[in-house]
Amino acid sequence: MSHDGLPPPPPACLERPYSSNPNRKGGTLIVEEVGDREAHEQRRCDPDGYRPAACPACGQPKLHVHDYPERKRLVITLVRYLCPGCGATWRMLPLFAARMLWRSWPTVETATIGPASPAAVRVPERTVRRWRARLRTAASSLCELLGKAGETALDIVEATATRLRLVVAYAKAAAVPAGQQLSRLAATIHRLVPGVRLM
Repeated sequence: MSHDGLPPPPPACLERPYSSNPNRKGGTLIVEEVGDREAHEQRRCDPDGYRPAACPACGQPKLHVHDYPERKRLVITLVRYLCPGCGATWRMLPLFAARMLWRSWPTVETATIGPASPAAVRVPERTVRRWRARLRTAASSLCELLGKAGETALDIVEATATRLRLVVAYAKAAAVPAGQQLSRLAATIHRLVPGVRLM
C-alpha cells in the first residue's frame, strides 16, 4: 500500500492497449474455449482448428497459416495466421498460456495465489515476487473497464481494490474454478481492450 492507503499504480506496460495506428499489423487472439494442452494439440494439428472466421483488422474471410512459433519455456507450439488482404498476422493463444509471462496460467496462479502444489513447475523467486507485486497494484482501471462492459463481479469490489482482490471477486461471481481464476479474467480484459493485461 502507498502512504495514502491506496494500492500502488500498475506498471504502464499493463495498462497499454494495442496501438490504434493503422500501420499496426495483427496481434494476439486469445482462444477462450481452449483451456488445456490436449484441446490445444487437437486444434493445432488441424490447419483450420484455430483459423479465425475473418481477419479482425480488415474482415478478409480466408486467412492462411503463416507459421508455427514455439514458446520454449511453456513448451508449446502456437499457430499464426496471415491475412492476404491487409498483411496482418494473428497469433492464436490458448486460454491456459499466459500472454507476455512465458508460463501457463495454472503455473502463475499456483505461484501467486496458491494453493501450492508439490508437482508445480519451479519458478524463480524473483519472478514470483514480480507477479505478486503486480497483483498488489491498483485495479481501478480494470474495474472501470469491466463495469462499462456490464460485468456483475464488480458489485462487490470497491474502486480502491487491488488486482488480486478483483481476481478473487471475479472468480467467485463468475463461478470460475481454481486453476482458471487468472486466465479467465485476463482473457476477458484482453477481449474488451486488446493489449491491456491483468499482470
